[in-house]
Amino acid sequence: MVSETVWAGRFIAVETEGNWEYAVRPRGIAAAVILAIDDGSAGDAGNRHVLLVEQYRVPIARRCLELPAGLVGDETAGEAIGTAAARELEEETGYRADRIESLGLFCSSPGMTSEAFTLIRATGLTRVAAGGGVDGEDIAVHRVPLAAIGTFVAERRAAGVAVDAKVLLLLAGGIV
Repeated sequence: MVSETVWAGRFIAVETEGNWEYAVRPRGIAAAVILAIDDGSAGDAGNRHVLLVEQYRVPIARRCLELPAGLVGDETAGEAIGTAAARELEEETGYRADRIESLGLFCSSPGMTSEAFTLIRATGLTRVAAGGGVDGEDIAVHRVPLAAIGTFVAERRAAGVAVDAKVLLLLAGGIV
């Protein structure tokens, strides 16, 4: 079967194929999600932190706790995923990474969208700016001890903040 575009905007389009209706990213736009692990100045494994961001999301009408992330190729065609991930990490969190490593491609919500994201591990972090995003994104940056991630997420949920499903990576462990 051939898909048919029902509606297209700058960053998403809606297509149909048979009985399926789903969202796609037009123009080859991809996404990078960054698992930014900070080992602290001493490099002590017990002193490991993860960077999370919190920002208002219009579709859910509230703030959401997330891993830093961004679009790839939305402004510069052919942009490398690692380059985009490093740029987004610095814009959103104010941290620069010495090492950027791809952990593979993952599907966001395959029953509703064709969107996939490349999970990037960023290590060797140095704070170089305040972060907070660009163009009024109003991003709050959280540097959270990995050992306390469950408590931190529970506290943010109790405060009414939504939690992106990708944060489950941290709650399940094993990938950090």
